[in-house]
Amino acid sequence: MAAPVRLQAADIVNTASGAGSSPNGPVNSRSNPAVLSAGQPDLQLVKTGDRSSAQPGDTVVYRLLFANRGDGVATLRSIEDTLPRGLNLKSASLRSVLSAGGNRAETPIGPATPSGRAFSAVINNGTGVTIPPGGVLDVVYAAEVTPDAVRGNGRNLAVGRFPNNDPTNTAVHRLRIIPGLLSDAGALLGRVFVDKNADGFHQPGEVGVPYAVIYMDDGNRITTDEEGLFSLANVLPGNRVGTIDLSSVPGYEISPDPNFLDRKSLSRRAQVAPGSTRLMNFGLKPLPEPEPEPTPEPIIPAPEPEPTPIPEPEPQPQPTPTEKPKPVPALF
Repeated sequence: MAAPVRLQAADIVNTASGAGSSPNGPVNSRSNPAVLSAGQPDLQLVKTGDRSSAQPGDTVVYRLLFANRGDGVATLRSIEDTLPRGLNLKSASLRSVLSAGGNRAETPIGPATPSGRAFSAVINNGTGVTIPPGGVLDVVYAAEVTPDAVRGNGRNLAVGRFPNNDPTNTAVHRLRIIPGLLSDAGALLGRVFVDKNADGFHQPGEVGVPYAVIYMDDGNRITTDEEGLFSLANVLPGNRVGTIDLSSVPGYEISPDPNFLDRKSLSRRAQVAPGSTRLMNFGLKPLPEPEPEPTPEPIIPAPEPEPTPIPEPEPQPQPTPTEKPKPVPALF
């Protein structure tokens, strides 16, 4: 945000006078006044940054552009800048370049004088720099983002000073600070792979399973890439559980690990701490091929038994007839 600053135009009046002598005495002569209207400078300050958002550890490059849009020259003596909370100036990065008439020339600036979050720097050892109409003074410097920036609003103010200490317009730049690694959220990294040795851990040479589907406990649906990898950012801290959908990997089943009871389940659990990154892997093994059904042997009919011949009955010996005893006559 910037607003132009217009300086008051001034009329420069110039007259000449002369003195001489004549037979009649001294002669004094004054010329007519010559009026020159000085041009009116129109200096405009704009502040920009090389990025709209940053996180702790980043370096932000700021740029101050002092553009003279008027038809008169403007002299700038110094700059003042109030950095956002948590941003530290890198003094060695302070540079200024004047561009005018198609030419570019570096202008001495600094060193920076810090005062809390603010700093000031004089230009050309305090004598200032003259910016002609259409000229632009480009001031560049870098600032490092510290963890304390998370507590600030990222708002930055800059202003220029003329030789009479009058200020230019105030330029404002807003930088969005994101927590980055200092965030309360964590991240999950994982892989779905063919577990050849059935130990539950990924080993070199164990290929990933592409396009496998995993459902998280909060309802998120994850699909692995062509190498079986997946990642999930902004995971809330706590116990996070992921469950693999075996219907998305036909021909595979979960690879059990006898050392861990929970690895025999379709789910995996990860303890996510604030700002941490945790691993969640799923080992699979191919389903065993079904044994082929045995081919039934052809039924051979049993041979009919041969009839047993009936033996001829043996002739039975006839009993010899016994003579009946003759009766004995009575004696009396």
